[in-house]
Amino acid sequence: MKKTPSSLITDAPRVVVIGVGNLLMKDEGIGIHVLQALQEIGLPADVRLIDGGTSPDLIAYTKSGDRLILIDSAKAGGEPGAVYRFKTEDLAPETTHLTSAHELGVAQNLSLMFLLGNRPADTVIIGIEPGEIAPGLELSAALQQRLPVIVKAVLKEIQRP
Repeated sequence: MKKTPSSLITDAPRVVVIGVGNLLMKDEGIGIHVLQALQEIGLPADVRLIDGGTSPDLIAYTKSGDRLILIDSAKAGGEPGAVYRFKTEDLAPETTHLTSAHELGVAQNLSLMFLLGNRPADTVIIGIEPGEIAPGLELSAALQQRLPVIVKAVLKEIQRP
C-alpha cells in the first residue's frame, strides 16, 4: 500500500511536550503554566502539547520514535525560576538530588514505556526551581518574571534536531 502525504504526516515522529504540575499549589503548577504559554504560540504541526496534571500518563501520549519533553517543578537548590535540563537517567535516586512531587510517577512511566518497547527517541526533562509551593492559583512573582525565559528554554528543546 502506497503512503499518501497525509499518512506520512501521521506516521512521522512527533515532539510531545507534557506539562506536569498542580495548578492549585502556586509554583508546583509551573509545568502547566508553561504549557498554557506554549499554546499561545504558533508551534509546528508535529508538536503535541499535553496537560499531564499531577499524574502524567506518558504511555498514552507517546509512541516509539517520538521526542518527549517533560516540564515540571524541580527542587535542586537553585534560585527560584532556575531552569534545569536533564535526561531520564538523572531520575535515578543514586545519581541526583532532584526532588519533584511527580518524580516517582514519571520514572515509573518511563520505565514501563521502555519495557513495552514504546521508548521515545529522546526524552528530556525541563525542571524549574520553585519559589513558593503553597495554596494559590498564581505563580510566585519570581516565576511569573522568569516565565518568558522558561518558555524560551522549552522552545529551544522543541527545535533541537
